[in-house]
Amino acid sequence: MRVCYFGAYRANYSRNKILIEGLRRNGVEVVECHERLWRGIEDRVRAASGGWLRPAFVARVIRTYWRLLRSYRQAGAYDVMVLGYPGQIDVYLARILTWLRRKPLALDVFMSLYLIASERGLTARHPITARLIYCLEKFACSLPDRLILDTAEYVAWFQSTYGVSPERFRLVPTGADDRIFKPVKNERADDGVLRVVYYGTFIPNHGVEYIVEAAEILAAEDAIRFELIGRGPEREKAIALARRYGLSNVKFVDWLEPAELLKRATIADVCLGAFGTTPQSLITIQSKVYEGLAMGKAVVTGDAPLVRAALRHGEHVYLVERANPGALAAGLSTLQSNPALRLRLARQGRRLFSREYSVERLGERMRSHLVELG
Repeated sequence: MRVCYFGAYRANYSRNKILIEGLRRNGVEVVECHERLWRGIEDRVRAASGGWLRPAFVARVIRTYWRLLRSYRQAGAYDVMVLGYPGQIDVYLARILTWLRRKPLALDVFMSLYLIASERGLTARHPITARLIYCLEKFACSLPDRLILDTAEYVAWFQSTYGVSPERFRLVPTGADDRIFKPVKNERADDGVLRVVYYGTFIPNHGVEYIVEAAEILAAEDAIRFELIGRGPEREKAIALARRYGLSNVKFVDWLEPAELLKRATIADVCLGAFGTTPQSLITIQSKVYEGLAMGKAVVTGDAPLVRAALRHGEHVYLVERANPGALAAGLSTLQSNPALRLRLARQGRRLFSREYSVERLGERMRSHLVELG
């Protein structure tokens, strides 16, 4: 099978890298037809905040898709076209190209642009842009022959929001890139301190404020320390909260390069997932959860039906009630006093990851969905 992986998708985003590598590991020839449109998260936020109307942005879009067409003409024959994430804009051009060649088209939706914009407050501040994103995404979902998402709960959201039939979707879990996230021996001396690490983009669905509140509850416990790594819209709020409580058991670290981030995660005892209650948080399992499993770490994350459907509490992960700092603090205290439980979570979580959520396994699932279209 030969796949044309097409679009202005985020080439360095883990989802795209995992699926491309996974397909290749399963014997699929993947030809990438890609041109960069977005320059980073701030660029995407500016566009969603009305920047899409600026002539400079319109010119950039035209140049990007002109280059993409030139790349496509050199790609040669293929069996299926796949649109990487985010591909909700690319689908309009891609559908024309695949119709002309009479080839099937699959869109890895992965996440809703409209839902992300809503949770970050962009739709409330820019209602006209919000309506445009809604309509663009709704029509985009009607064009491909196959839609890919990570959970059945996200499929249900698309059905209720846009009226898309569940039969048009296939599932490929988020997983993690095991070329990067893998077990590494912890060389740190055992000093009795439980080191707890969160890393991410400080977005609402992560519920970072609950992590800080849990740290306040545990402030008198010298044996539990927190490190919060990254940057994003909720970071300053979290820092202000920690300062208000005068916490000395929480350290904030700016975003790190992958090698340094892995080093920090390697010496951690516990990796944190997501604890928010936003729709996005409740209908997907965040990549940091799978990455913790891949590294053979004890993972603590917020409870939800979809999490329990994939991961077993006390065996693969430790689940706590969402938006409940007390429950998170109690869970971390349990893990601090029970090294055997931490070890069991780390070992069993890693085994499950290798069996179900590795790059090769995800590529196998993706390949099977594309073969259906052949």
